Amino acid sequence: MTFLPDRLEGGSPYPLGASFDGLGVNFAIFSANADRIELCLFDPSGRKEIARLPLPECTDEVWHGYLPDARAGLLYGYRVHGPYAPEQGHRFNPNKLLLDPYARRLSGSLRWNDVLHGYPVRGKRADLGFDKRDSAPAMPKAVVTHDSFDWSRDVRPNIPWSETVIYEAHAKGLTKLLEAAPPQERGTFAALAHPKVIDHMKRLGITALELMPIHAFTQDRFLQERGLRNYWGYNTLSFFAPEPSYFAGDTHDELRVAVRRLHAAGIEVILDVVYNHSCEGSELGPTLSWRGIDNATYYRLLPDNPRYCLNDTGTGNTFKLTHARVIQMVADSLRYWATSFGIDGFRFDLGLTLGRTDHGFDPNAGLFDVLRQDPILGRLKLIAEPWDVGMGGYQLGNFPPGFAEWNDKYRDTARRFWRGDPGQRADLAARLSGSGDLFDRRARRPWASVNFLTSHDGYTLADLVSYEERHNEANGEENRDGHDNNLSRNWGTEGPTEDPAINETRGRVRRAMLTTLLASLGTPMLVAGDEFGRTQGGNNNAYCQDNEISWLDWSLLDGEEGKALFDFTARLVALRKAHPVLRAPTFLYGQDSPGFGVNDIEWWDERGRPLSEDDWNNPEGRALVMRRAVLLEDGRVETLSLLLNAGDDPVDFTLPAPSAPREVLIDSAQPERAPFTIGDEYGVQPHSAVLICWLGEKTEA
Repeated sequence: MTFLPDRLEGGSPYPLGASFDGLGVNFAIFSANADRIELCLFDPSGRKEIARLPLPECTDEVWHGYLPDARAGLLYGYRVHGPYAPEQGHRFNPNKLLLDPYARRLSGSLRWNDVLHGYPVRGKRADLGFDKRDSAPAMPKAVVTHDSFDWSRDVRPNIPWSETVIYEAHAKGLTKLLEAAPPQERGTFAALAHPKVIDHMKRLGITALELMPIHAFTQDRFLQERGLRNYWGYNTLSFFAPEPSYFAGDTHDELRVAVRRLHAAGIEVILDVVYNHSCEGSELGPTLSWRGIDNATYYRLLPDNPRYCLNDTGTGNTFKLTHARVIQMVADSLRYWATSFGIDGFRFDLGLTLGRTDHGFDPNAGLFDVLRQDPILGRLKLIAEPWDVGMGGYQLGNFPPGFAEWNDKYRDTARRFWRGDPGQRADLAARLSGSGDLFDRRARRPWASVNFLTSHDGYTLADLVSYEERHNEANGEENRDGHDNNLSRNWGTEGPTEDPAINETRGRVRRAMLTTLLASLGTPMLVAGDEFGRTQGGNNNAYCQDNEISWLDWSLLDGEEGKALFDFTARLVALRKAHPVLRAPTFLYGQDSPGFGVNDIEWWDERGRPLSEDDWNNPEGRALVMRRAVLLEDGRVETLSLLLNAGDDPVDFTLPAPSAPREVLIDSAQPERAPFTIGDEYGVQPHSAVLICWLGEKTEA
């Protein structure tokens, strides 16, 4: 704009952020403890501050002003005046340019420098000192936006939870090595919409793409000093702005087009979101946004010494999600992504933190109530990571209805069973049947259990059967980071081997684990690349590896082994879709019979006998049969039996009545041989899983 007034008009306290109305821009920012807030305007390069205008009004602790004739594209930031009294929790410093928490687009990048801190980093008084240097040259600037995208013909897939199969992927790593995509689009949002990517997911059969964090995030200073990068993105700088480095061009519509095309292919998009903490770190961290706007309101501080942040997240700070305005920020952010970008659901990193109160975790916490009653957010898929590092920081199964939860007990039990650990049979049965012991309360359903074998955090599936020790040397932390107990087994040799027997066993165990996952009640989650043998070379904490260690190697799909594993995984997903009993929408307890004298769920040993209490408690019991039955719409009864043999020797299973014929739908030891008909007995190879179907012609009248 060529003309700048001497002062702003009063404007409106709603909505928060910068809003272009065609005639000008309204600016609104919350701060309960500030004395004065100045709007700082910058030239298009972001290097020169061209105006500093006080926000003239404050309504209900929202400071606001209106700039006539301003347009979208304007660069801005804030300077917030107030007490600098760390002992009281206040860290106002108007020398620090602050990013609008509601900024929807960023210009420029954060350049790490001591000037970003509100105190002299090398001063004798530590964070009690006051730094008078201007941080604006090192700060990104917020950009006024005006979103307009035609969603009128978009049809959300709205996949029922019981039919959902999740595919966790990294927005960059998924396509960075995709040769089919144009070079300038690889590793960007544009490539998510590439026909090969969408075709791959459709052929695999997944229904939801879950993207690791795409909110704008910072590159950690300590990583940059080691020549590494924050690859995962769990260090949010802005909850409304997409990560700039993930765009191939200069328009945010690139992401919207990707979501639109995924929707057209019947695939939902879920975002991994990080509302538990910010990138500002502990009280010794920089002042970039929330800390300088109102530290005492946005962050949880030690009650008896508010100089210090309360660190329930392990990252230095924790958002105060008991405060109405902090809850509002999260809900506004979620609603923005749902409406402006067409997002279908959210996975909440360290979701337990979102329900923390002064008295611990509360499933009826304010944010949960807000999300569940919201007419937009309450209809989306909501997934919680049910832990953090604070007191009482493990709450699996305790989230309210409407939420699904990452079930790490499923992960660990499945790993232990297929590794060959003793005494896993009873716990495995609970996990296979939807973990009703954890989730069957308050009318929740089996889909609330998100079952997974691997996730971004830890080994890939190929590494899970190839390494027993972490190999994180590339992270520069002397191999001390990451989990040291991965419940993995290398089956004879650490890492890659030319031994055909070891490789054959590893392949069989992988297929058995995938069969277990997709035959279990609950919501299965696959990690991108596990379906064709992706490896990270034994690195189980690749958070800082923005390189070939983490990126998907699509060439594995061209190899015989990778193609065979992909085809096997796709067959499992197809079987899950074809057989309703594999995704039963309610918990099964063996109390209902669809006919022929079979119950909805039954457990047997390899002899075709029900397991006694001694059998369940037998530490050496590594064979198990789970049979589920359902009445089909045409009146027939279908039973599916999952036969598991985690031992080192073949096991001959005798199948309980009703009698033959039966059909083997899939055998993880013989992936190419199915379906085929069998009688009342079937031999299951070591470390193998088999799925067998029986169909009764008609139920009794």
